[in-house]
Amino acid sequence: MGPHDPILGVMEAFKRDTNSKKMNLGVGAYRDDNGKPYVLPSVRKAEAQIAGKNMDKEYLPIAGLAEFCKASAELALGENNKALKSNRYVTTQTISGTGVLRAGASFLQRFFKFSRDVYLPKPSWGNHTPIFRDAGMQLNGYRCYNPKTCGFDFTGALEDISEIPEMQSVILLHACAHNPTRVDLHPEQWKEVASLVKQRELFAFFDIAYESFASGDGNKDAWAVRHFIDQGINVPLCQSYTKNMGLYGECVGAFTMVCKDADEAKRVESQLKILIHPMYSNPSLNGARIAAMILNSPDLRSHWLQEVKGMADRIIGMRTQLVSNLKKEGSSHNWQHITDQIGVFCFIGLKPEQVEWLTKGFSIYMTKDGHISIAGVTSGNIGYL
Repeated sequence: MGPHDPILGVMEAFKRDTNSKKMNLGVGAYRDDNGKPYVLPSVRKAEAQIAGKNMDKEYLPIAGLAEFCKASAELALGENNKALKSNRYVTTQTISGTGVLRAGASFLQRFFKFSRDVYLPKPSWGNHTPIFRDAGMQLNGYRCYNPKTCGFDFTGALEDISEIPEMQSVILLHACAHNPTRVDLHPEQWKEVASLVKQRELFAFFDIAYESFASGDGNKDAWAVRHFIDQGINVPLCQSYTKNMGLYGECVGAFTMVCKDADEAKRVESQLKILIHPMYSNPSLNGARIAAMILNSPDLRSHWLQEVKGMADRIIGMRTQLVSNLKKEGSSHNWQHITDQIGVFCFIGLKPEQVEWLTKGFSIYMTKDGHISIAGVTSGNIGYL
């Protein structure tokens, strides 16, 4: 028997609990203020329009739905990006966030012209380690977490990045809602990282799963990706629509590679198709249609941006209220890291024995490393928490 998945294990234990006050802070999906799964109204409208068109269910091409791929690249890079206008990019539709990372990692493992070394933020949390490991990459790490502040160790990160072998390595960067610290870099800090990456000729691999959902502002969330490209750094980019459109079960994502010219982009696309075909043949249809309709319809897109900002604002509000309530309860601990962090998850800084005490004594469930999902916190249960 293999080991149990830590998040699924939390969910199973939560379901067995009969305490009426129980809280599930392990689930990675957005919940509304009643603690219920939330389907965006813009998604419902897109689904209704799709149903009205009476379209078929034929296979998509290996690279996916063309209008979805184009809209995804424009969302992340910006519609006026020079790389888009010169066609020196390629975007393929993939299977959600995990699938897009695996496709990108497999592409690098096969075609990266130097070593197979990839540097991940440490401590690494979630799927990144097994994804890159199972794709055949050699795993390394760079500091990003400061346990004293529960924040980003920017000095340590720069020191470690400056020691990564020149012209030989891939470095994974999170454009927003940084994993695992959940603290985003400021533009001036991103400029320093980009300068160092360019100086050492490292290969910057971006993961952006929370665009528009992290801060409520898509341009702010994608700032780092666009800056790197503006600095002449050609990046691969992984996008997912599970979080920012709530398309969890639709599993829709996109992999974009910015290339040196249009000819190279065509060659990259041809090789990506060869890699993808034995993985899953072609991507799923319905989620891509929904996302494409929202992104390409001015009215639906406007509604979606308002809705996702509302989701982000609720998460930010719960963070602020939680810190305020802890102070009112008399806690002298500095909980500022809860509001400094961003996105659905919070690296709260509790030790495994503290997590166990909360679970056994109060039916409050979270992963043992102290990650909680703020989406599980509502105005109805925040006082209990």
